[in-house]
Amino acid sequence: MGRLGVDLYPLTSGVGLDRVESFGRFLGGSPANVAVAAARLGRRTALVSRTGADPFGTFLRRELAEFGVDARWVTEVGAYPTPVTFCALFPPDDFPLYFYRRPQAPDLEIHPHELDLDAIRAARVFWATGTGLCAEPSRTATLEALRARSGQETTVLDLDWRPVFWTDPAQARALYAEALRHATVAVGNLDECEVATGERDPDTAARALLATGAVRLAVVKQGPRGVLALAADGTRAEVPPLPVEVVNGLGAGDAFGGALVHGLLAGWDLERTLRHANAAGSVVAGRLPCSSAMPDAAEIAEALAVGTGTIPEKG
Repeated sequence: MGRLGVDLYPLTSGVGLDRVESFGRFLGGSPANVAVAAARLGRRTALVSRTGADPFGTFLRRELAEFGVDARWVTEVGAYPTPVTFCALFPPDDFPLYFYRRPQAPDLEIHPHELDLDAIRAARVFWATGTGLCAEPSRTATLEALRARSGQETTVLDLDWRPVFWTDPAQARALYAEALRHATVAVGNLDECEVATGERDPDTAARALLATGAVRLAVVKQGPRGVLALAADGTRAEVPPLPVEVVNGLGAGDAFGGALVHGLLAGWDLERTLRHANAAGSVVAGRLPCSSAMPDAAEIAEALAVGTGTIPEKG
């Protein structure tokens, strides 16, 4: 549930946007990409979001369908345009983003009364993001959806901290705390964990997330140091990243998320789940697009076997 828009990536790397002459157009938005990533691994996925009533919205719904993501809960908002995001590419670690989401992004116009709470309750996994908390009516809708999941086994809150989306970032910690009371899995990088808990040390942040209430698994992404996960039963796993020649690092976290969901549904142990999720992220980091670059199970297995995410893309 949450962000959906069009990503426009330069077809030339190492050049500022003021000098780029051509772009590729792709489906974007973190929750949408996670849904695509899980679908690529054989999972049945759906997205709750909204677009503008414009050609870009038509493009996004068509792309979701082609990726195997159920788009029945992706509706139009006549008042606002579909968001567009530009990115400049300066590998390996500089990918500045320029979001065009004004005056309001349609994905923040998800209203509580429009939610299909029966479908949300019935899902084996529900994935929501911190971005959904940044403005109304999405804030109330996100919290209502999370509350509806009370007692369900796998409810994920991706902390997804984007300060540019918040008119008052000081509100974020209290809203994250409320959302975490209804999530069983929390996922975030060090910056996001610090915003949500005030803690930056990975183990301390993971313990702080577990202490918020319903959270049974805390996943802390540490960039070049890999990923740490700590479960409420004391199980701990920490795995290094898979090396890759980076082309575009923006979709790696979403690929990680889709593979994390896959591993949780498959009942894998924590270390195996993290290794596969890291490999999925590495593969996408070695490719230009995000959504269409999401790997299938065979590509993840290949990356793990050869020890790098730099593998040939299918097709």
